[in-house]
Amino acid sequence: MTGSLADPDRDSVPDRDPLSELDTTVPHSARVWNYWLGGKDNFAADRATGDQVLRVYPEIAEVARVSRAFLSRVVRYLAGEVGIRQFLDIGTGLPTANNTHEVAQRVAPAARIVYVDNDPMVLAHARSLLTSSPEGATDYLDADLREPHRILRGAAATLDFDRPVALMLLGILGYVADFEQARGIVRQLLDAVPSGSFLVINDGTAATDADVSANRTAQQAGLQYHLRTREQFAGFFDDLDLVEPGVVSTPRWRPDTGTMDDQPELAVFCGVARKP
Repeated sequence: MTGSLADPDRDSVPDRDPLSELDTTVPHSARVWNYWLGGKDNFAADRATGDQVLRVYPEIAEVARVSRAFLSRVVRYLAGEVGIRQFLDIGTGLPTANNTHEVAQRVAPAARIVYVDNDPMVLAHARSLLTSSPEGATDYLDADLREPHRILRGAAATLDFDRPVALMLLGILGYVADFEQARGIVRQLLDAVPSGSFLVINDGTAATDADVSANRTAQQAGLQYHLRTREQFAGFFDDLDLVEPGVVSTPRWRPDTGTMDDQPELAVFCGVARKP
């Protein structure tokens, strides 16, 4: 992992062993998500929670898959077609194939990426897996979404906030219970980046009774994720210029094959927008 460590107060990868802080008896969203994706970086508590949700909402495994595929498509679009060279990926989750820095640096080797998460297991993997191309940089911050100023202060050691940045918030805003608080966090992040920056959001939405029931099960199992209405989700992009096709079900955002109409509509939505 490369990147400047100029700010001694920032919460980058520490010298301590992050696994010493790991409580395997409590499910964590990053590890449950990893389980739904078929990964091995999870524990019995994570699998039990994942299975509870799967029983009432088996589509969640497909939601996890299409959300991960969206990350690859949107980073490829931003690094390739748009020319973005800086990414702030908040709520990174456990590394897997086609992480943000891998996709971006395949297109633009000089791209700079900062990951943010607060799970000790994610932090442990960040030490060894989130490496950079020689021309670019990657870094990792141990921080919480609810502390945007702390995130921005730490990220400034690697990213230049006078140049456009892609703010990546994938599957994370639902963990902020209050909608207005979540909007406020997004606004604080956007206020810190210049015109020409992009906001990328992917999150679950409440479209049917089944969605609500599955979400209630997840909360009872320990995952405090809160679904938004589609109208609320669209509200995150107020005053921004949405990229076509706008706010849509995630598999329908610029699919690699076929047309948008060929893709299923799942209760997970995404949007990409440019700051004017």
